[in-house]
Amino acid sequence: QVQLVESGGGLVQAGGSLRLSCAASGVSFYNTVMAWFRQAPGKEREFVAGINWSGRSTHYVDSAKGRFTISRDNAKNTVYLQMNSLKPEDTAVYYCAARGGDNVYNTRRQYEYWGQGTQVTVSS
Repeated sequence: QVQLVESGGGLVQAGGSLRLSCAASGVSFYNTVMAWFRQAPGKEREFVAGINWSGRSTHYVDSAKGRFTISRDNAKNTVYLQMNSLKPEDTAVYYCAARGGDNVYNTRRQYEYWGQGTQVTVSS
């Protein structure tokens, strides 16, 4: 049974930082793309960042470039999202997602496995 468990969300002031973690179990971390999506109230779930197994391929939504960094520790089956310079518009539920293969896609339908999400709230 595949499980993705996110942690690290919370309430932070604008300009602050948070580090999200996603621990994977029941799935081979080898040759698995990991990604973060987010969904704000009343909005579609959007891609935030993705990383391939080796870590050499990373992709970000434009609004996250220069502020967010995705990384992974394959020995711990864990992927991270370091979020700096947070803005109120980053407020959303953040979801971890996984798919087999080596290509990082930015569309929801490409990902097979999902976590339950963690709330990030940025106050102004």
